[in-house]
Amino acid sequence: MKTPPESYLIFKEELEKARLEKERLEAEYKAKLSDMNEELSRLKEQIQSQQELIKTTLEYAIRLEENLGSFKDEVTNNKSLKNRTFH
Repeated sequence: MKTPPESYLIFKEELEKARLEKERLEAEYKAKLSDMNEELSRLKEQIQSQQELIKTTLEYAIRLEENLGSFKDEVTNNKSLKNRTFH
């Protein structure tokens, strides 16, 4: 049996190197993609937390505003009642 030509052996070696490089790049790509997905998940969680905090803050501010309106009415009513009792 004849030995293959040298150019074939070189080509085969280069092909193997290319295959190994492809596998290395694929593994690197998958690792980076995984890291990016984890970071994206963390960012989504932070955004959801911040949205919940903003929602809670708005609800609290609305409640305070309503209480302030009630308090103003109460103070106004008490002033008018005090004026009536002293006169």
